This record gives sequence, C-alpha cells and structure tokens, in this order.
Amino acid sequence: MKAQPATPPGTVTRNACKVCAPLGACVVFSGIEDCVPFLHGSQGCATYIRRYLISHFREPVDIASSSFSEEDTIFGGARNLRAGLANVTTQYGPRAIGVATTCLAETIGEDVPRILAGHAADSPGGPALIHVPAPAYAGTHTDGFHRAVRRVVEHFAAPCTPHAGVNLLPGFLSPEDLRHLKELVAAFGLACTLLPDYSDTLDGAAWAEYLRGQPGGTSLEALQRMSGARSTLELGRTPGADRDTAAAWLETHHQVPRIPLGLPVGLRETDAFIAALETLSGAACPADIQRERGRLVDSFVDGHKYVFGRRAALFGDPDLVIGLASLLDEIGVRPVLCATGARHQAFAPAVQAALDHADPTDLRILTGADHASISEAARELRPDLVLAGSKGYPLARELGVPLIRVGFPIHDRIGGQRLLHVGYRGAQRLFDQLVNTLLERRQDTSETGYSYL
Repeated sequence: MKAQPATPPGTVTRNACKVCAPLGACVVFSGIEDCVPFLHGSQGCATYIRRYLISHFREPVDIASSSFSEEDTIFGGARNLRAGLANVTTQYGPRAIGVATTCLAETIGEDVPRILAGHAADSPGGPALIHVPAPAYAGTHTDGFHRAVRRVVEHFAAPCTPHAGVNLLPGFLSPEDLRHLKELVAAFGLACTLLPDYSDTLDGAAWAEYLRGQPGGTSLEALQRMSGARSTLELGRTPGADRDTAAAWLETHHQVPRIPLGLPVGLRETDAFIAALETLSGAACPADIQRERGRLVDSFVDGHKYVFGRRAALFGDPDLVIGLASLLDEIGVRPVLCATGARHQAFAPAVQAALDHADPTDLRILTGADHASISEAARELRPDLVLAGSKGYPLARELGVPLIRVGFPIHDRIGGQRLLHVGYRGAQRLFDQLVNTLLERRQDTSETGYSYL
C-alpha cells in the first residue's frame, strides 16, 4: 500500500490539515530558557500564531514581530528587525532571541544572517540570535519545529568534554508527554538534555505576580554541552529518515551516536524506547515501570472484545499518527485511514511497518492531505471512530461516530497540553479512553440500554 497524494498537483488546498512552519519554530524557542520567539514578517503572522498556541496551551505566549509595512515589503525589513531586536532586549532582557523568517521575508529574499551579524556587532554582549528560515510554503509546523531544533543545536553546541548524559529530541509532543519522558529517563539514572523543553513554559503554574517570561526551558549551558553527550535519542520515524536533523548534525560534527526511534506510543514502541534506556544506562528496567507495562497488557486482555475489529480514521502530525496506528494495531482496531498534512516520503512506509495485522486493500494512507480530502476518503471508508485534534470534530459529527481528541491542536476542550500519549502510562490512558468511548456509544445507541458491560 503506497501513500496516495491527497490532491492532484495544482489543486487548491481546502481547509489545511496543518499549521504554518513558524508556529513550530516558536514552540521550540518557547522551550529554551530565557528565549523570546521573534517572527520577521508581518504582524498578522505573530498574532495568528500567538492566538493559535494560546487556545491550545491556555498559557500566555509572547511572540515578537518586525511588523512589516508595505514599504518594508518593497525595500526590506532590516530597519524593523533591528529595532524590534533592540526593543525585545530592553523589555525582556533575554539571553537568546529566536528569529524565524516568515513567507514575506523569505519571498523578498531578506538577508537575515547579515542583518543579525550586523546587529550583534553593534550591540556586543547582547542575547544570542538564532535564525531559522520558516516560510509556510516550505513545510508544516512540524517541519518548522525540526528545522528550528537543528538550528538551535548548530548555534549552541560547541566542543566540550565528553560526559555521561544523553540528548533527547522528542519531537512535537504535549508538555505532559515531555514531563513523562523526563521521568522515564531519570528512572534509569541518566542525566538528560531535552530539546525543546516547554513542559513548564507552555504549561506552568499560576503566578503570584506578573512575569516577563514563564520560568523553565532547556538552559543555554545544557545546549552547549550536547556535543559531549554519550548519545542522542531522536524520536519520530519521519525525522529519523532524514539525515538533515539535529541528531545527524551532532553525529557528523561531534561524533555523538544517533539513536533513531519512533515515538514511544503504544506497547511495541515504548518497549523499544525502554530497551534503549536499558542499553545506555546499563541498568534493568525499574520494577514500577515493569508493573505499568504489566497492567497495560492486562487491560488489553480485559478490553479486547470491545475494540476488536473496529475501524478507525486517524490524522494529524505524521509521527503521532504513526505511533497511534501502531497502538491501534496492537489492540485489534483496524486503521483504515491514516493521513497527515505534511509531505514526507517516509510516512507511508512507516505506517505500513507499524501495522502487523492491516488489510492492505482496506487501508488508505494520505500525505499532503487537507481536511476536505480526508473527509472524502472517510465517507467512503466508514470508520467507527476518529482520532484527531479538534479539527476532526466536523467529520466525526457528520459521520455520527465518536472523536477521540489527541495531539495538536485541541481548541474545543480544556487540557490539551496535559494529554499523555507516550509511555506505558500514556498507552493506558488512550486505551481506556478508546474503550470507554466505544462503550458509551454502544449504550447511547442501544434501544434497551446497558447497566453492565
């Protein structure tokens, strides 16, 4: 089964199943300590992304902008960029500013590295300036995310004394996922540099008084020491297939071994992640984590009769879709539609590799999909449930099937930033939610109702 392009070349996108690349870059910069995201382009880009992130994370998100005018669009925005950097430095006192160029700046060919170098020369002792090209026409928010991670590593990682710590590049996950990944690594006694770490900055505690920036994030000192780590764990099948990643750069330039893994979603992928931690630490899996795994397997047995043979449509960020497809295959649910708005050649092979029990004649994989093409395929395939972010609600409502909200974005419910997808604990949460959702639908549609299932 090969991935099918969702729309023929030249077809207009109808309700995109993705967000623009600068959003992903802003999430990365938000996960670095004392770093302010800055968009070089129009004010509308910053306003749109800020509002989009706030509605999911329910946290204040500051994103600066060079605020192009019509004149800047013609003659260049260097003046605005330098003035904006000076204002951010004065108002926030950051140690770093992450500058992402948007469609407008990229289209006019703005020489941002030259502008930043000139600004740094004129303002010695100022914050570190990290530049990442992130036009929306060159990829999705996940592409912007991974591109920003690489630029951050290139900027900060410097030759240093080798140490026993590990680097962990988790991909675009929820803050709750990041917290759990840190717990798992710490359980094996490993020191870890997580990049990015927005587990606090985008899901923090209530403030007693106003702060210019949310505390937390990966420290600049930890970034500098990534070049001396014993290895880099890179999560996600799609970046793992691309050698142009932060982990690949560290391996090439600093000889830090790269360990590509899938997102630890479900039993099999979490087993692979735990096995990697065992190898790196030389320690056996702690007993409490083994018990979590045992409870998960036991629950699979308990709930198997309720989920076996059900058909599911899932769409969203490519690596999360791959991980969810693996989990569904493990519990007997048949993914009949796996779709993403990203265009990754590795997506279809990774989905196929994750499915041991799929019927290739009853599986459709879409890349570069929009919500219109996803809906057209789903109407034909008739799934029993949908797994997606909030954008999946119209389709689920049309088909009369339940929606299980996962990933990003979740705008119509509280707690999207606290959803746990990874690890045995995350698989347990997803499995219980899936089974109970199907049981609830069975009760609601029954003529007699059920009091015992």
